Amino acid sequence: MKRFGILGGLGPMATAYLMERIIDMTDAATDQEHLDMVILNRPSVPDRTAYILDRTKPSPVPMLVEGVQTLEALGVDAIGTPCVTAHCFHDALQSAVKVPIIHMVRETARHLKECGVAKAGVLATSGTVHTGLFQEALGEVGLGFAVPDEKMQSYVMSLIYDCVKAGKPADMEKFAAVSEALRKDGAEVLILGCTELSVIKRDNPLGAGYLDALEVLARAAVTVSEKPLRPEYRTLITK
Repeated sequence: MKRFGILGGLGPMATAYLMERIIDMTDAATDQEHLDMVILNRPSVPDRTAYILDRTKPSPVPMLVEGVQTLEALGVDAIGTPCVTAHCFHDALQSAVKVPIIHMVRETARHLKECGVAKAGVLATSGTVHTGLFQEALGEVGLGFAVPDEKMQSYVMSLIYDCVKAGKPADMEKFAAVSEALRKDGAEVLILGCTELSVIKRDNPLGAGYLDALEVLARAAVTVSEKPLRPEYRTLITK
């Protein structure tokens, strides 16, 4: 049986939700049919966005590298992390281990392409938007993209940091404002490109036209671990 490793704590609630979604998506009738997981919960890793926007801040890379190496030493066959912004350091992490690390951002872009989407909107941390992670991944598969303007991006950051990470309810008026602005810019589907936003989707009805990157990662964890996927999760865009 393959063993899946999760470099977690980035953030803690998103890590718990990722494990829940992996279990939900696995077509299993007994405990023994679910995949083995090793979860390394490291919320003490320095903030990824803070470092990306200001390199005088503590770097998260040494602790991230230590984390994936620990998981590899524990015998996992593949690794995922529920932190989109940490994918800015994907090459450094992958070069530190031999087991594959799932690239959630590229997997998300591929799923949009498979579903026939032409242009996607990106809701993500300022660090993720600044580095162009989603923009590059979408461009590589021939898709267009829209990102929030400065005011709408401040709303996204407030949803992530002031609401979910602080353990408070999401400000759905801000969420609706960002969604409306991106759709006016031509986005057919909106990517929940930060796993704190995944928690908002868990707790609130969003309607049609959203793709949760955390769910893309959960689905990839099931398939890479050679477990059967429940049929209802073949397509992940909300309807």
